[in-house]
Amino acid sequence: KTTFARLFAKALNCLERSEEGEPCNECSSCKEIAHGNSLDVLEIDGASHRGIDEIRKINETVGFSSSSTYKIYIIDEVHMLSTNAFNALLKTLEEPPAHAKFIFATTEPHKIPITILSRCQRFDFRKIPLVRVAGRLREISDAEKLSISDRSLSLVARQGEGSMRDALSTLD
Repeated sequence: KTTFARLFAKALNCLERSEEGEPCNECSSCKEIAHGNSLDVLEIDGASHRGIDEIRKINETVGFSSSSTYKIYIIDEVHMLSTNAFNALLKTLEEPPAHAKFIFATTEPHKIPITILSRCQRFDFRKIPLVRVAGRLREISDAEKLSISDRSLSLVARQGEGSMRDALSTLD
C-alpha cells in the first residue's frame, strides 16, 4: 500500500512523466521521493502519530509547497488516528488547497469514519495469486542465477500470503 502511495506521489510530481503518466525516475523530484527526502511528500505513520497535535501540524503546513506540483501527505495505518485527529483532518479535507493531496493507506477501512471516506477515492488491493508470485520469484531467481526448485519457490510464495514484498523478503 505504501509502495503504491510512493509511486503515485512520484507520478503526480514527476517533472518529466510520460503521456501515460509514468514517472521518469530520473528527474530531481523522482529521485527525492525515491530516497525519501522530498520536502513535498510526507509519510506519516498513523499508528504512532495518531493524535490531534500531529494533524494540527499537517493543517498548519498544508498551505505551503516548495518546488513540486503537489504537496502529498501519505498517512499509513490511517485507521489508527484518534477521533479528534479525524475531526481535525476533516476540516482540511473539506476545503483542501489545490496543491495538496492526501493518500491514506489502511488494512481496515471500516474503522475510518464515513465523513472521511465520503471525501476519498478508494482503491482496494487484492492479494496477488500464488502462481503469479511464484512466477515472479522464478524470474528473479533466474536473473540472480540462483539454483532453487519450483517447489521451494512455491513454498516461499505461499509464505508471502499474497504479498510480493513479503515473498521477496522471505526469498532474501
